[in-house]
Amino acid sequence: MRESSKPWRPFTANCCSVEGQTVFGNFSRCRPSKSEFSKDIAPLPSFRRLSFSDLSRSSSIRINEDLAQSFGADLYDFQLSELRAITQNFSSNFLLGEGGFGTVHKGYVDENMRQGLKAQAVAVKLLDIEGLQGHREWLAEVIFLGQLRHPNLVKLIGYCCEDEERLLVYEFMPRGSLENHLFKRMSMSLPWGTRLKIATGAAKGLAFLHEAEKTVIYRDFKTSNVLLDSDFNAKLSDFGLAKMGPEGSDTHVTTRVMGTYGYAAPEYVSTGHLTTKSDVYSFGVVLLELLTGRRAMDKSRPKSEQNLIDWSKPYLTSSRRLRCIMDPRLGGQYSVKGTKQMALLALQCISLNPKDRPKMAAIIETLEALQNYKDMAVTRGQWPVSQKSGRNGVAPRGRAESRGAVFRKSAPFNPKKT
Repeated sequence: MRESSKPWRPFTANCCSVEGQTVFGNFSRCRPSKSEFSKDIAPLPSFRRLSFSDLSRSSSIRINEDLAQSFGADLYDFQLSELRAITQNFSSNFLLGEGGFGTVHKGYVDENMRQGLKAQAVAVKLLDIEGLQGHREWLAEVIFLGQLRHPNLVKLIGYCCEDEERLLVYEFMPRGSLENHLFKRMSMSLPWGTRLKIATGAAKGLAFLHEAEKTVIYRDFKTSNVLLDSDFNAKLSDFGLAKMGPEGSDTHVTTRVMGTYGYAAPEYVSTGHLTTKSDVYSFGVVLLELLTGRRAMDKSRPKSEQNLIDWSKPYLTSSRRLRCIMDPRLGGQYSVKGTKQMALLALQCISLNPKDRPKMAAIIETLEALQNYKDMAVTRGQWPVSQKSGRNGVAPRGRAESRGAVFRKSAPFNPKKT
């Protein structure tokens, strides 16, 4: 059953319009090029006229006024001093993580901070706005998450735009990211049923974006962007690279190639042509990570095993071969039929032909059906208790190598426009 949610409308304030035409989704227009930095700020509220070099307190006020007019009580406008206070001046003791966007800190708000705001833990993202992309990503997150509401999308509570600072305030996700659970050595292994639950929840989040009144392409689906609440419900986060999908007779959006190595669809990397099937490809890569416990790209492994897709493909069509690459941390506690179906689904998702990839609705249907399988490999004698690793890190009769994955932050890449 599809989750009910209130419809959303594209943000069409003056900040994202040029010559009377809405260019929502093309956030490069919301900031000037470096050659325009010396130009004066437009007298009317307009994000595309702002620049880091001449950003003043008054221009920040105009941004806040424009956002407040567009979103009203749906989002809270926080002051920098308030966010400093709730994070103990962005203390390292409150640090939740960091990446190409900047740092994320845990904080606590109470009901006295704002009318209607309930007491709760929050995550405060402090964006690194060096260069142009920082402001665009901040603006994209405010615009998308300010309008999109779904159980499988992280909730944006508010924002801060003060002088040159750009911050975002989200609901706190106590289980952290899927990446940490799969690849961090100190974390407990995720059971098979929990992996299925996470995959299904993430799929519902992507389906909601693809089926929205105005299609949204997420563009950066990966394990570090799948956050987990206390019950391991998956929620998509980080909409800084999201784009509006094609409209009318258009079949794709042409844009500068951005994303993360190992997850981006090959046709998007080579041409810059972006469709919802680009997200489906990335989803297939994450399914492989859930099956194998390996990263999409891992430079610490032998050269033939560094690319997860290339390494795993020969094993995905046979249950006997598939068990050779299953995550050893599962200890055989997984459904033989379920893993085979998930492997075949992943293979469809990573097809080189985008037309052969399934839609997210079909993916959800397949994943939900897998939850009914109760056959466990370990009870059928298909998981040896102890075997030495074989060639290429694959153990004979199904024991994958036990060496833990090296934990490394994944940073977005930004190759030159093709």
